[in-house]
Amino acid sequence: MTRIRRLALAVTAGALICALAACATPTPSDSSPAGSGAFASPELPDGDVIGQGTVIDADGRVRLCLGPIAESYPPQCAGLPVTGWTWEDVEGYETAGDTRWGAYAVQGTYDGESFTVTQPPVILALYDPMTSPDPTGAEPGRGIATELQAIQDELPGLLGSDLLSASVADSRLWIDVVWDDGTRQAVADAVYGEEVIVVRSALRPVQG
Repeated sequence: MTRIRRLALAVTAGALICALAACATPTPSDSSPAGSGAFASPELPDGDVIGQGTVIDADGRVRLCLGPIAESYPPQCAGLPVTGWTWEDVEGYETAGDTRWGAYAVQGTYDGESFTVTQPPVILALYDPMTSPDPTGAEPGRGIATELQAIQDELPGLLGSDLLSASVADSRLWIDVVWDDGTRQAVADAVYGEEVIVVRSALRPVQG
């Protein structure tokens, strides 16, 4: 891609970011680093969201692990700090020392830094989520492997703690983040072209 083409895409992306975010000036933070470019932070969810993952309570500090978990015993993760959690009437957990953990679907609010529980959790093995359609239509993408890998290598610096995981498959870069309302996907399409990047949000709005 020529330098002029990249500049044109950057201008287009900048206009789209401004339109989607009402031209608000973002405040840099650990979870949304300054200069995140094509992966600028979306608006926070309005209302409850649901996350599926492992809840780890270590020494009274509860976290919701939406991404990878360290292979240790007991398990460990960075995760989202959780408030409003109680183990009362909750089943399906394990304990080791001062750590308690289990896999659940958890409903609550997300403020960009922490998760506040608003409904009793559901054991993940018993949870029946709505099936999400395949955003690719089961078709391969248009990405070039070397370019996708280069983008992937930059993601930790661009997304910070919002990044859960990323992988290249079927000529696309698959990016899992804590939260996206479609903003990151739309801007990624504008910058890199459609059918190149798939952004998936771990937290999803509660269906009415």
